[in-house]
Amino acid sequence: MSVFNDINHTTEKASHIGERYIRASHQYFKLKIFQQLTLSLSLVTKVLAVGSLLFAGLVFLSIAGALELGNTLNSYSLGFLLVGLIYVVISILIYLLRVKFNAYIIKKVGLKFFN
Repeated sequence: MSVFNDINHTTEKASHIGERYIRASHQYFKLKIFQQLTLSLSLVTKVLAVGSLLFAGLVFLSIAGALELGNTLNSYSLGFLLVGLIYVVISILIYLLRVKFNAYIIKKVGLKFFN
């Protein structure tokens, strides 16, 4: 009978350790999700705040540059056209380099996500 009692005691002990492990893992995953969620939310907030201010500044700089180019070329239409073409060229370059942007973003986000 002693063998059965030892087996029963060992089984209860293993069961208790397993339950503690599951509870600890659950808590860890909750904390990890909370960390990732707050990091993502703060990143989105910063990107929106800085991005909106940069966008407004870029709009004003573009208008000022187009007016100055138009004044220099004696044609405001041509100044705005050149500024538009500059943006088209920059957009094409970004499109052609999109694979490098994707790799960079995956590398940066992967480091934060899996640590």
